[in-house]
Order: sequence, then C-alpha cells, then structure tokens
Amino acid sequence: SHAAAHIGVASRWQDSDFEAVPAPNLGDLDITTDEFILDEVDIHIQANLEDDLVKEALKTGVDLRQYSKQVETELQRIEQASIKDYIKESQNIASLHNQITACDSILEVSAFSLCEFNLCAILEYLKNCVCVCVCFSVILDSPVTEQEFLEQLHELNSKINYAKELSFRETLACSDIQDIVDRLKIKAVSKIREFILQKIYSFRKPMTNYQIPQNTLLKFRFFYQFLLANERTVAKEIRDEYVDTMSKIYFSYFKSYSGRLLKVQYEDVADKDDLMGVEDTPSLKSRNTIFTLGQRGAVLSPAELEGPILIPHAAQRGDSRYPYETLFRSQYYALLDNGCREFLFLSDFFMVAGNSALDLFSSIMGKTLSMFLKNLSTYLSDCYDSIAVFLCIHIILRFRAITAKRNIPALDKYWEAVLELLWPRFELILEMNIQSIRNTDPQKLGVLDTRPHYTSLSSSVQIRCFATLTAAVIWFQVEVENFVLKMAAEFPSRRDQLIFLINNYDMMLGVLMERAADDSKEVEGFQQLLLARTQEFIEEILSPPFGGMIAFVKESEALMEKGQLDKLRTDEARITQLVRGFSSSWKQSVEALSQDVMRSFTNFKNGTSIIQGALTQLIQYYHGFHKVLSQPTFRSLAVRSELINLHHLMVEVKKHKPNF
Repeated sequence: SHAAAHIGVASRWQDSDFEAVPAPNLGDLDITTDEFILDEVDIHIQANLEDDLVKEALKTGVDLRQYSKQVETELQRIEQASIKDYIKESQNIASLHNQITACDSILEVSAFSLCEFNLCAILEYLKNCVCVCVCFSVILDSPVTEQEFLEQLHELNSKINYAKELSFRETLACSDIQDIVDRLKIKAVSKIREFILQKIYSFRKPMTNYQIPQNTLLKFRFFYQFLLANERTVAKEIRDEYVDTMSKIYFSYFKSYSGRLLKVQYEDVADKDDLMGVEDTPSLKSRNTIFTLGQRGAVLSPAELEGPILIPHAAQRGDSRYPYETLFRSQYYALLDNGCREFLFLSDFFMVAGNSALDLFSSIMGKTLSMFLKNLSTYLSDCYDSIAVFLCIHIILRFRAITAKRNIPALDKYWEAVLELLWPRFELILEMNIQSIRNTDPQKLGVLDTRPHYTSLSSSVQIRCFATLTAAVIWFQVEVENFVLKMAAEFPSRRDQLIFLINNYDMMLGVLMERAADDSKEVEGFQQLLLARTQEFIEEILSPPFGGMIAFVKESEALMEKGQLDKLRTDEARITQLVRGFSSSWKQSVEALSQDVMRSFTNFKNGTSIIQGALTQLIQYYHGFHKVLSQPTFRSLAVRSELINLHHLMVEVKKHKPNF
C-alpha cells in the first residue's frame, strides 16, 4: 500500500502533463506561485522516486496508471473479503466485546479497592507508629501503679498483637515497629515482675495482713494476664513464687494457732475408763463434762458457728477453758474463711478454673490440710468423749453446706476426709459405752437409792444427741432399758423398784423431750414405760390403806358379770368392816399417801401427777363399792347408810391435791 501511495502520487503528476486543468482563482490562498512551497513538493517527489519499489517500476517500464488501477482493484477485493469474514464472525466479536467490557469494570473496582486498602493500611500503620511513641514514654517513665501505665500496657498489648499480625502477612512495615515493640515489652515485663514479686515478698513480713497486698494485686490482675500472653517464663516464676510463699505462710499460721488453742482446752478430759457403765463412782466434774450436754450444743447455733474465732492469748489471760468441739469449731472456721478467700483470689488473679483451680489451691493449702488431718487423727486416737466427736461431725456437715452455698469446691474432699476420721471413732466410743452398760454388775455400784441413776441421765443425753442415728439409738436404748431393769431388781420391795423405774424413766423422758419431737420413737417408748410403771405404783400405794375395799370391789364385779353375786350374801360382817374402816381412816390415809409420794419422786411435777392419779383411782374404786352395795343382794344392809356421799368425797379429796 505504501508503494501504491507513491505510485499514485507519481501518476497524478504525470496526468498533469497531458491534461489541461483550469487553474482555480484562490486569491490569497493560492500557493502555486510560492516558490518555497514548490521546492518542498520537489523534495517530496524526489523522496518518492528514491523508493525501491518506484525505482523498480520505472526500470521495468511498468505503466504506472495501469499498475495503480490493479492495486486498487486488489485492495477492493481484499476489503470485500474482510467484510464478509467480519459479518460471519459478528456474533463472536460482539461476545468478545461484552467480555472485554465486563473485565474492564472488574479491573476498575479492584483497582479502587486496592488503592483504598493500601490507604487504610498506611493510615493504621502511621497511627500505630504514633501510639508506640506515646506508649514508649509512659512505659519507661511512669510507675506501674499509675492508671496511665495500666492504660498504656493495654495499648502495648494490642500493638504486640498488631506486630504479630504484620509478621504473619510478611509485611515490610513490620520491621519498622517490631524492634520498638520488643524493647517496650521487655521493659514492661521487667517492671511488672519487680512490682508483683515485691508484693509477694511483703506477705512474709511478721504480723502482715496478707489480705491487703492480695487486694492490691487484684486491682492489677491485667499485669499477670499480660505476662501470661507475652512472657510465660516470668508468669510461671511469679506463680511458683506465690505458691511457695503462701504455702509456708498458711502452714506456719495454722500450726501456731492450733498449738495455742490446745492450751485453753478443758484439763479434765475423758479417758478409756470414763464410760457410762463403769463400776467405780465417778467424779461429778468428770460426768458433767463428758456425759451431759449442758450448753455444749450451742456451738452449732448459727451465731456461734460462724462467730469470731477464739483468740488463744486472750482466753489464757482470762483463764478461760473450752471443750474440744469449741476449739475445733474455731480452728476449722478459720480454715474455711481463709480457704474460701484464697480460692477466689487464685481463680481471679491467676485466671484458673475447674481442675486447674483445684490443683493450684491444693499446691498452696495441701501441706496445711495434711497437718490438720494428722493432728485430728492423733487427738481421736485417745478421745473417749462421744458428745465432742458427734458435735465435731455436725460442725463439719454445716461447714460443708456453707462452702457449697458459697460455690467453693476447694474444700469438698477435705471435709470428706475429716468425716472419715470422725465417724468411725464416734461409733467405737458409742459401742464401748453400750458394752460397758451391758456388762455392768449393779451389785458393784455401791449404795443404791430410788433416785435417778447417773447412768440413766448420761444415756438419755446420748440418746437425745444421737437421735439422728436410728440404728445406734435403738441399740443404745435397748441396752439402757435393760440396765435400768437390772438396777431396779437390786431393790428388795416392789414399791422401791417402781419408784426407781419411774424416777429414771421420767428423767430420761424429760431429757429427750428437750430436743426430740413428742411423737418420736424414743419419746414414745419411754412414755409407754413410764405410764405402765406409774399405774402399777398407784395400785401399790393404794393397797395398804384401801386394799380390802379394792379386793372386795374387784371380786364383786367379777361375780356380777357371772350373775353369782349371791355368793357374797354371807359377807355382811366383812362389808360392815370395810364401810366403817374407810369412813374413819380415809382422810389420814390420803394425807400419808400424798406425803409419801412427794418424798419418793425427785420431779415434783411427776409426783403431783401420781397423787392425782392415785386419788382419781381411789374415787373410782369407792364408786364401784357404792355400785356393788346398791345391788339387790345388799340393799337390806343397814351399814349402807354409813357410806360417804360420793360427791362429798370428791370435794374432800380435792382438798388434799398438792399445789406445785
């Protein structure tokens, strides 16, 4: 085509030689007369003539006009073929155009997002660079207790995480801030380590209330969190140092406290010979502290159970002494209080939970708890005070409920270990006392009287205390009843036997009813025994003054039921003697009976009840006597007129009712 262009130019110049073309009047625009322009045309023509194709055509004598037409025809043919090809591929070309347009749109959006991302990353990087500068100044110069230090420590922690993120993405900007962040981290770790260790070391000072530095550490719990996230070696060092320090502090404190508590315990304690069935007469002091509850049960009251712990040196100055269960309560409440507080601190400051928290607590308190168990085991091996052991069991049960309510599981296994020591010892002491009662020979107990025996009192106290242990109480109660019966059998008269039984049953029932319910099996059993022996005693005391009349009434009532009352028709003399004897002596007999009853029973209320029962029974017998003599068999007896009016007798009897 280039050659054709040159040929075309040449042909146009040759045509101008043969054809006369009128010259247009162009006025100022006519440049044909300008010699400078013509010179340029000559130069152009000369350049075309130097073209290789033009030179070749001139040499061969080709007709340039003909050759030009031939080229134009060829070009037209090629153009028509191209148009046909384009029309044939028009659909593909249109699809390609659409695809190119879509790709252009996607690339445009991607380019915009990439520019925006790079801008955000740059801004974030610049922001972090500025913050690092501020953080650098505060971390280096401010004390760790300042709020500003804590705030910048949070910032530093986020910068460390940011630097880690950049390093993961292999960002070149990471190297610009990594060195500064590392230096800041080293400085912060150093200052935090020094601060926490100083607080831990302050626990070791004598007379230090370690709860105060603990509360301070809780205010800066993020320090340990920072160490745990960025320098685990230092975090482990601090944790190990705290465990070692607190373990020694707790062990030393509780060892000293336990030893000083034992100095204010009662000097008079039970030994292996202090059993309820011993044959030697015990000292009153020993029996009062071993077998009677007294005020000892108050240790389980809410006010005392969670009350202030004992101060041994204060108790020594006041010359105060306490039973073992009181010392036990004080010691174990101190353990409960400190243990709960320590577990909460560990969970909060060291950020542990579940088994990890329990293991950490055990590493601190384990030595102290082992010492407690050893001391308790030593005490129990020579303990024969069943009430003390039983009260200790209830103390532990209540303390276990308190820790459960506070949601502190750290001491659960320890409570179980303590109970595993207390229960077997309690059962052994109880069995020893039961065996001693069973083996007691009443004849070796010295002089007996009808008052309640100390063994009955001790046994009733034990039954009341141990009412929750059904099997043990039933076993114990059976042995006590057998013992009382063996003791009563030592009295020669039935009257004294009944007085002894009634006094002991009444005393034991009174002790039981202080705590037990009225419908409990223990109370019900002794009530039935007391009622039966009381009825028998009433018959026994009515027999001497009124036995003849009572026998006649019972005999007559039996014959009346059989319709054989006429068999007594010949007993007029006997009846006359009974009527006149009762009328003449009943007042004196009732008075003597009342005085005798009141002297025989230590419980005046019980004695009054027996007198009332005896007088009521006497009136019933005399009413029966009236009823027998009103039968046709005895209506003709003149002595019937000497019978005392029943209503008058009731009025007179009331005058002999004792008032207490």
